[in-house]
Amino acid sequence: MKAGIHPDYHKVVFMDASTGFKFLSGSTKKSNQTIKWEDGNEYPLITVEISSDSHPFYTGRQKFADKGGRVDRFKQKYNLK
Repeated sequence: MKAGIHPDYHKVVFMDASTGFKFLSGSTKKSNQTIKWEDGNEYPLITVEISSDSHPFYTGRQKFADKGGRVDRFKQKYNLK
């Protein structure tokens, strides 16, 4: 690899915002927040909206919302019912 052109690759902790699930991985992403990991070292903390712990594809749990049709949503939005 050519020196000086690649971003700094380091270990970071990713935390799922909805479940609190944390995992240690390598990344080039930076963060001002830090967290003490299980090995006693402190790593940057990156909060993510969704991970394999909360994504329906991996968990097998899916949310189905009965939103109705377009006309029903329009009527509800403008209080026409």
